[in-house]
Amino acid sequence: MSTLIVGNSRTEEMAGELVALSPAQRRSGGCAAQRLLWFAGAGDVLLLPYQPPADYRDYVTGLTATEPESLLVLCPPPDGLGADLLTPDRIADAGFREQVRAVVRERGVDRMLAVYKDVPVMRLAAAVGLQVPGHAFSAEGGDAFLNSKACFRAIAAGVGVPLVAGLATGRRAEAQAMVSDLLAAGNSAIVKQEFAAGGYGNEILSPVAGVRAAGAFTSAVLADASAVCDYFDQHWNRLTAGGRHRLIVEHYLTGCDTVYSEYLVGDDGPVPVGVGEILMSPLPIGEIVPPQVLNLAARSALVAVGMALASAYHAIGYRGYLSVDALLTPAGDLFISETNARMSGSTHLHVVINDRLLAAEHRDQRVIMELHDWVVPSFAAAVEQLAGAGLAFDKATGTGVVLTSTLMPDRSVAYCVVAPDLAAARTMQTQVLSLFDELAGTTDSEHGRLAELPVSSG
Repeated sequence: MSTLIVGNSRTEEMAGELVALSPAQRRSGGCAAQRLLWFAGAGDVLLLPYQPPADYRDYVTGLTATEPESLLVLCPPPDGLGADLLTPDRIADAGFREQVRAVVRERGVDRMLAVYKDVPVMRLAAAVGLQVPGHAFSAEGGDAFLNSKACFRAIAAGVGVPLVAGLATGRRAEAQAMVSDLLAAGNSAIVKQEFAAGGYGNEILSPVAGVRAAGAFTSAVLADASAVCDYFDQHWNRLTAGGRHRLIVEHYLTGCDTVYSEYLVGDDGPVPVGVGEILMSPLPIGEIVPPQVLNLAARSALVAVGMALASAYHAIGYRGYLSVDALLTPAGDLFISETNARMSGSTHLHVVINDRLLAAEHRDQRVIMELHDWVVPSFAAAVEQLAGAGLAFDKATGTGVVLTSTLMPDRSVAYCVVAPDLAAARTMQTQVLSLFDELAGTTDSEHGRLAELPVSSG
């Protein structure tokens, strides 16, 4: 038996309207889809936006001990947005569905693994004859419901998990009043679009300049109530998708670390997958597994709170991967900030790197640190340089560097350092970044930059 693996790495619930994405953002989404190769085993079928680069395919399958020839990659015809994303129109193509249906039958495919089980993917599953756990819930748009930040706050409040003070509203007056009250008290606010991923739908609003930003791509200094009003005049329609979505307003807590726990929600209930720490500058630039900022008690508390949420999601019919993000304050308090009912940017660290590449005696005995900032001439050159420097991942020792992404549009690759401890991981990171010193700092990545919103001072 085999699995149908669907690389729908960008959907409207993650990135907003796909037509609004820039060509570079679409290309980044296509590159992210190629990461699904890490989850493939012999005989599996992958639905990807385009055929993976041969060097990346051979590198991944070499580490996972999968014969490349045993895999079948299917790509639907391009649509109006090109060939970078698995859009709903592409996977609904009648000829493509018939091709997938025939392959499912011929290969005995009996399972589906999708980044996100939205309605278009569930319709594809039904069309090709696959029964997916949680089908009834997902086919009715349940996964989109759970990925709503507004619905998250309601469920989390009902379950009783710790939340940052805030509200979800479709009324501008309510949102504006809460922001004004927070800023008047000398605090900062964070506004979140209901559907957006990776912090790109978040904006930090502060009464003064110099507030450390984490988890948001844009910020604005609003000195008084008039400036707050101007801000909402300019941005309310954009923040709420023309009034179709709600806006989330929360007290922005400064100086926090971002951590998460991940679960696989099956028919029998949720099972913990892993725990990690997200590095922000100001958006996610990497992760550390296990989290170095959590002591044992705090880690246990995070897993327990996440299990409460995962159990609630299980009870209403959700099945699949679930990540629960939280803020750790300088005082040691945990506040849950959001959930993602889909495969996350962390899933491969636990399911592939720790559970598949590492031998049993090394599992949970290593620090895994993934970063997204290595600029290289080409993917092949990066592989060659790692090998030449003695930094390539070695299964025998359970240490070394794994390249987890193909070459991104900004010529960077994501690389995963596996080491006995954090100090060794940092040393290895320095060695990696020195391999192409002449290219360092030559790109303008979307990560690591905080855009300032143009707002009238009133």
